[in-house]
Amino acid sequence: MSKFGKKSSTSQEIPTAALPDIIFMLLFFFMVTTVMREVELMVRQDLPKAVQLQKIERKSLVSYIYIGEPRKTDLYGTEPKIQVNDVFVEPKDIVRFVNTEKDKLDEVLRDQITMSLKVDIDTKMGIVTDVQQELREANARKLLYSSRKLVEDI
Repeated sequence: MSKFGKKSSTSQEIPTAALPDIIFMLLFFFMVTTVMREVELMVRQDLPKAVQLQKIERKSLVSYIYIGEPRKTDLYGTEPKIQVNDVFVEPKDIVRFVNTEKDKLDEVLRDQITMSLKVDIDTKMGIVTDVQQELREANARKLLYSSRKLVEDI
């Protein structure tokens, strides 16, 4: 009865000769497609310090507005400028910026958008007030002021 026996001469090993090539191709792909920094800051940013801070839960709903003195003062002057994404804008252009940011979101999430103001500590309040007024007109009611944590000496 045992005329037919199992003759298993096949190997169970997986060839790994091409594995380093595949790993390097994946590494190269992720290096090329990864974005390290979304916005290049064109204004000086020395954020004020605060004692009580709250962390943002959904950063995908946050759009940033940078206000401060331009880094290239010989080209743009020394007056504080408003930067959104990678361009300088005037206060009247804030409504258009908010609308384009809302259009990027789903219709359900459009009312949950948060505008984050990153204002240099030496900036006058006048330009910040102008931006706040334009945000009210654009119906962007959630406003966040970015700051750094105050480290107290012990």
